[in-house]
Amino acid sequence: MSFDLKSARHWAEELLRQAVAPGAKIIDGTMGNGRDTLWLAELAGEEGRVYAFDIQQEAVERTRARLQEAGLEDRAVLFHAGHERIAELVPEPVDAAVFNLGWLPGADKALRTRADTTLAAVNAALEKLKDGGLLTVCAYPGHEEGRLERDALTAWAQALPPARYDAMIRAYLNQPNDPPVLFAVKKNLRRKAL
Repeated sequence: MSFDLKSARHWAEELLRQAVAPGAKIIDGTMGNGRDTLWLAELAGEEGRVYAFDIQQEAVERTRARLQEAGLEDRAVLFHAGHERIAELVPEPVDAAVFNLGWLPGADKALRTRADTTLAAVNAALEKLKDGGLLTVCAYPGHEEGRLERDALTAWAQALPPARYDAMIRAYLNQPNDPPVLFAVKKNLRRKAL
């Protein structure tokens, strides 16, 4: 029997398929080429909404074109802004938040996510997340800033209160070139006081 352990992006998609139902509100913290934004818009359905962020105008334009081509531009709100502005710009609670860190494929690699803004963004996303909601982060530790992000996210996830959040990491331990790592956080249901 042959099988593949897959990748961080695949693992994130598996979790999101379980966590997101039609009508969902979702944050895409890093729109990039728009593939995730499009997939999330499809997953959210006609009544759903995706709030997508990127600091590069090129990413916004690529994403808008991809959504228009699929006829789904009305399901997404695109922000030409850093994901650290989630608290300010997302107007409602969300069912899920997705981050695919790094740089815009095919663009200037000097423009990439940074540990400080990523931590601000994931904290803001947790605040927006509904009880029972899911946050996923694919981190790419194959470069210096990526290693800083991975380490900062590991410390952040470990410090989350266990009564309120389930936090996990999924990563290859013995592969060369530091393959991507998945962080997943589920916001537990708030228990009513007796």
